Parts: sequence; structure tokens; C-alpha cells
Amino acid sequence: MMKLKKLLLRTFIFIIVVSNNVLAQNQNHGISYVDKKGIIRWKNTETEVKGFGVNYTTPFAHAFRTAKKLGINIKDAIDNDVYHFSRLGFDLYRIHVWDTEISDEEGNLLKNNEHLDALDYLLSQLKKRNINYVITPIAFWGNGWPEPNEDTPGFSDRYGKEGALTNLLAIRAQENYLQQFLNHKNKYTGIAYKNDPNIIAIEISNEPHHKGTATEVTNFIKKMVTSIKSTGYKKPIFYNISHSTHLAKAYFAADIDGGTFQWYPTGLGFQKELEGNLLPNIDKYTIPFNDIITKNGGAKIVYEFDAADVLKSYMYPVMARSLREAGIQLATQFAYDPTYMAYANTEYNTHYMNLAYTPQKALSLMISSKIFHQLPMNQNQGSYPDNLKFDDFSISYKQDLGVYNNEEEFIYTNHNTIKPKSFNDLKHIAGYGNSKVVKYDGTGAYFIDRLEEGIWRLEIMPDSFNINNPFGTNSLDKKISVINWETRNMSLDLPNMNKFSIKALNSNNDFYTQVTSGSFKIEPGTYLISALGRDFSGNTSNLRNIGLEEFSAPKSNLDSTYVVHEPIKEISERTSHEINAKIISKAKIDQVEVLIRNGNTQELVVMNCTAPYQYVASVPEKLLHEGFLNYQIIVKTNVSDYTFPANMKGNPNNWNFSDTSDYRTRIVSEKYPLYLFNAQNDSDHLVRSWRYGNKLVPTKNANESEFQIRLDSITTKDNENLNAVPIHDYSLRYNFQKKTKGRLQALNKKQKLIINARTILNKEEKLQVALVMSDGTSFGKTILLKPGILEYSIDLENLNKVKTVTLPRPYPSFLSYYFENTKGHFNLKNAESLQFSIGPDIDKSDLMHPYEIAIISVRLE
Repeated sequence: MMKLKKLLLRTFIFIIVVSNNVLAQNQNHGISYVDKKGIIRWKNTETEVKGFGVNYTTPFAHAFRTAKKLGINIKDAIDNDVYHFSRLGFDLYRIHVWDTEISDEEGNLLKNNEHLDALDYLLSQLKKRNINYVITPIAFWGNGWPEPNEDTPGFSDRYGKEGALTNLLAIRAQENYLQQFLNHKNKYTGIAYKNDPNIIAIEISNEPHHKGTATEVTNFIKKMVTSIKSTGYKKPIFYNISHSTHLAKAYFAADIDGGTFQWYPTGLGFQKELEGNLLPNIDKYTIPFNDIITKNGGAKIVYEFDAADVLKSYMYPVMARSLREAGIQLATQFAYDPTYMAYANTEYNTHYMNLAYTPQKALSLMISSKIFHQLPMNQNQGSYPDNLKFDDFSISYKQDLGVYNNEEEFIYTNHNTIKPKSFNDLKHIAGYGNSKVVKYDGTGAYFIDRLEEGIWRLEIMPDSFNINNPFGTNSLDKKISVINWETRNMSLDLPNMNKFSIKALNSNNDFYTQVTSGSFKIEPGTYLISALGRDFSGNTSNLRNIGLEEFSAPKSNLDSTYVVHEPIKEISERTSHEINAKIISKAKIDQVEVLIRNGNTQELVVMNCTAPYQYVASVPEKLLHEGFLNYQIIVKTNVSDYTFPANMKGNPNNWNFSDTSDYRTRIVSEKYPLYLFNAQNDSDHLVRSWRYGNKLVPTKNANESEFQIRLDSITTKDNENLNAVPIHDYSLRYNFQKKTKGRLQALNKKQKLIINARTILNKEEKLQVALVMSDGTSFGKTILLKPGILEYSIDLENLNKVKTVTLPRPYPSFLSYYFENTKGHFNLKNAESLQFSIGPDIDKSDLMHPYEIAIISVRLE
């Protein structure tokens, strides 16, 4: 009896705690709803709902299996990553639930399911950090990617996406599943999903791709909406309307509250990092059917967005600005890599995001969250290139820099010399590298928060070092990036902090440092900075949703010596030249040398360390004559010598060193033609609308190939909108900056653009060739190609302004095909890329006919 009373008492206390928790959450967030103007609002305050964050998949599929393979405690991993979400200022989370892993084919939730348990736990941890969520209960996916699908029990496994949208048994399974999912009570909060105040909205399913009639689609969605509402769920219900957009009216006829969208402005799956200025691709997020959304009072959410295949940090803030201009209230990046597997980036190799492994990109997301909460919706901020400074934000492509600078906060993604707006009022600083207030020679992010007058909290992440292409073919056995815990130099210039001391806070951190004139050595961790004579009262309100002593970072996984170096392709003779490399080693580096040869002349040159991991050597003048610079980099450590690019133990000066592989740079006369494109070497780097119909074929000449383009018609269709007007253009782009980098002085004397090309069919065809400037402006001319390999010459002074095609093609496919900068001017020094376009100046009668051409090379003379 006594045990029963104790049990009842504990249950009563639990109910009270949960009820208070729900009440507190309701007071903070209220219940969301969509008003008549299509704005999501909090019911208790009538204020606009805003949210920004990430997708994160640890409870499911590949991420979950990988945690098991690596022996990772899934809940510890969630705790660590959710801390980083809060550290970066996110207040929104989104996931498409792998229904196939938590349900059977009739839509019943599986009992004691480990994936649903992990999701429950994740949501409970997000709730503790005041992070809201948008949940998509149905994914339609198998659980394999990037591995083969497993045999799972769910309805998605049996029917697939197409069948799930039309098969009556599959539809009933989804109705049943949605009811059970919304009624499911979170094991860790005691709250059913339908009543969870942190759920802002439900998106019914992930990217459905309807192919039926408008009536069929409306009826299908109505069944899903009815099923959700039958549980007592009262908040907004959204549906994906960025796919099959010709059915937009049918979607809203099904009583949804708004539409969901995605944005991949640089396409997906280029398999390597995209080069050049990509700001034209993200200048606007234009929805052609926005009038249908407005007429139906629909709200808008971007459930996934990313600048795929881009490591730079200038992209996200501009994307956030463009989304706010388009009236988007909630947005989540896709996808945040779980830290335990971010070293390999195996989950989605076209994406790469993690605070520890991509610190600059993570900081740019932090700035983007500020943009989402600070900029008003639907306010035009101008057009590129005149819109890179707006409100408290500034962006620079050339500096790869995003900055948030207001009276109390200063956040930046790269080295800069910007003066804080109000130095004495600063409360929060986050950054990478050097600024007016922080000097730091590490390669991790840092966060500095004022707790009270004279007391600050400092958080330092370990160094990250990229050693492989993160966007290529990846494996858990292949490291993309390494983490290195190292003592680094830092100096701080904080308001009213002339003299201060530093004390370690986080557990197992016993690092001690002395401060001299604001400078000190530091290791990764969390620290308390106290002005001389100041004692901390314990007030942590300025930390928002993180704890004073909290810290999470992956341990060092540096296990070898790595050299990251790409030789400059070509330089002009007698031009000074430096060899730069990034080098990191588990062993102590004693010296780095480069053995350089040109013909029969060779020189061993010491490389100087100019910053952590940065080494540079000047090539002796006697080696800078016509020919080839062949060189090897020798890293001498306290363990052994290692020679690169072979990554071979030993030294090429040793008699028994057998490897002859080397780095190579061509040295040519200043008068030598400057090749911007060579099909044999460069075709794999061509960015194009689609790849089928393209291939590289050898010509009759030795060491020469042609890139063939074979089109059934010159038509680019919007596959998501069957009613869209086709665009009669097919374009390709090649970024040649690496080819011109060593010959910038020679550009001044170039006057002609020479194209080596032919038609494949026995007839003449037109091709527009253009040079794309760093500001996105293009200048080109249309030439008439003939059968047989010929050279076509264009005087640079005869180039005219032409349309720039947004390549890679953005997704969704309804986004703008062209970008036009009316203010740009031609300057050969600012040229970045070649654009080949088939379509301009071609008669309408010829647009639907087969079109076949081959391009061999393009050069400047």
C-alpha cells in the first residue's frame, strides 16, 4: 500500500511538472495559427512567427545506423549537437520522419521502436532549449541512402512514393498512421505530438510529386488533413506545393494553411566544389504562382535550403535575405551533419554543415538566423550588386565574408577590419579569425558573451582542417576533415577590460593561462574572463539557452601528416611565383622544404610557416624560365620525413627514394596563348543544365578531345510545372580562374577570343560564347559554326552584353533562368567564366530540331 501511495505521489508530481512545462511553453510560444493574410502568428500575442534552423536526421536511417557502427551513444550525440544548435542561435528544427522505420504497412506505429524513441528524446532536448519544430510525418523514402535500402515494415517500403499517392490501401495506411503519429505521447515529455506547443506546424508529407488530376490530388490531401484534425490537432497544416506546381490551386482546395518550398540555388551533386561568384543565383527567390498563395491566404515555409557543393561562407546570409523578401517565415538548412560522422560527410555528400568541421559556414547560418528574425517580410532590399549591405548586415564575395554588426552583437565569418557599431555596448561576439576586437590564429569558431559588467564567457572550438573534397565519393573509411586540439594565440580588446584573468569552466579542462596586455594562449574549451577586481555574481541570463560550463567538441582525430596543395596551372616566365600549401601533422613539424626542378636546374627551398598550417616558399628566379616547374614538398617531422604528393615516407634526396610523382606548373612566354578551356582536361568541370547528350570524344589529333553536345531540341522545360512556357536555351559554364591566376599580367595584352569547334551534323549551327564577369554580367557574341574543325576569332572589343544563365540551375526549377546586371562593365581582369549558350539568335523554326556541336578549346590571344 505504501509503495502504491509513493507511486501515485510520483505520478501526481510528474503530471504537475509536465503541466507546468506545457503552460510555460504556451506562455512562451502560444498556439500558432495562420491569419487571413497568410501570416503565421502566435495566438496569445498576435505577433508574427519567425524561425530559423536546420534539418538533422540522427534518429533515423543512415545517421542512426552509423552511430551504431561507430559505437556512439545516440542520446549523447543528440545532446552535443542540440547544444550547438542553441550556441548558433537556432530556434527551429525540421525533419521528415522515416515513416518506413516506425510503422507497419497498415500505418500502425511499431511498439518499442528505437527510432521513435530517439525522435522523442531529440524533441525533448530541443524543447529544453526553446527550439520549436516543424514535423513532416511522412517521408515516402526507403531508409537506405546512401546505402542500399533495408527491408523495412512500413507502407512506404511496400507502395513507394507513387503508389502511396494513389493506392487505396496505401492511402488508408497513411490516414491511420497520421492519427497514431499525432496521438503518440512523447516518452520524455509526456506530451502527445498533437498537443506539443513547440510544434509550429505539420507538413503532411515530403515532396509528393503528384501526377494525377486536380480533383484526385485535392481529394487525397483532404483525406490527410481530415485524419490529422481528427486527433484534435489545431495548428497549421502545410503541404508541399513547390512540386507539381501546376496543381497549386488543387492544393489549396484541400483546406491547407500554406505551402512548403525548398531552395537549392546551386543545384545538387556536382561532386566537387563550385567555383566563382554564385551571388547571382541567390539574388531573388521568385515564386511565379505567388498570387494563388496570396489569394488563398496561405503562409510559406522553406523546409530545406542549402548552397550545395559550396564551402564558402558568403552564401547563406544572402539566401536568408532573399527568403524574407519572398515572405518566408520559417526556414531550415538541409542538413546539419551529426558531429560523430561529420569527419566523413557520408550522409549527403552534396551538403556539408557542422559547427566543428565547417565553422565559417556555421557562423554564416548564425548570421542568417539574425536576418530571419530582424528583417521584415516582403521588403525589397534591392538587386545585386547593390544589395550586399542591408540593415545591420554586409556581405563580400571577394573576402568570403558575412557580417552582423549591431549595437550589442558582432558576428563575422572571416578575417575583417570592420569597426563594431557600438564598441562599449557589445554583449555578444562570434567569429572566425581576426577582427577589431579579437585576434586569433586558430581555425575554429569562437564565442564571447558578456555576462555582466567586467565578466565574459569565452568558448573556443578546436581547429578544423579540410583534407579532401567533401562533395565527392565519400566513405566512413575516408576522412574529409580532421580536428586538431592545439594551443593557440588570442588577444581580446573588450569594453572596460584592460586587465583580466581567465579561468577554465568546462569539465576536465584544467588549462591555465596568463594574460599579458590582453594577449594569452588558449586551448579549446569554455572559460570565464574576469576584469581585475571583479567577482562573478552567477547571473547567466545573457547566455539565453546555454549553460555557463557547457562545452561540446569532437576530440582530435589527426592521425597522420597531410598536405593540401593545388599547383597553379600556368605562369608567365620571369614572373615572381610563390608555392603555398596547408600542412598539418600529428607529429611535430621541424621543417618543410620544397624541391623544385626546371629542366636540369633544381633548388631545395625552405617553406616558411606564416600562420598555423600555412606554409609558403618563393621560387628562385633562375627557375622561372620557359619549361615546367616540377616540385615535391618534404615535411620533416620528429618521427620521419614525408614527401608529397606521393605521401610517401622518406626524402627524394635519399638514394633509395623510388617515387617520382610531383606537382607541376607550366611556365610560358608572356605572348603564349592563354587557354581558358581545353575539352580534354576541363570538360568534367563544366556546369550544365543537364548531362545527358554530352560526352568527351577523342579527335584525330594526338592528346586532343572534343566535348560533344547533342540535343533533340533546344528546350529547357520546367518539370515541376507542366503549364510553364519552355525556355529555348541550353547553356554550359566553365570557371577558368585557376588558369588565369598565374597570368594576370598577360591579360592586358590579349585582344581576341579564339574558339576551336565544329558542327557534328553536316550543316551550320549557331553558338553564343560569352565571358562572365565577377559581378555576374556576361559579354558575348554569337558565332556560326561549320562542319569540320575550324577556329573562330572574336575581337574582345566586339563583345556585347548578353544574358547570364543561372548555372548550376537552381531548384525548384521555377526559379529564374536568367540573371541580368544592368550596371556591369566589361573588364577582362574581372572575367571568371566561359558561358556557352545554344539558343540565342536562333530562328524559332530551328529550335525544335536536333542540334549537335563539338567544342575543343577556347583561348585568348
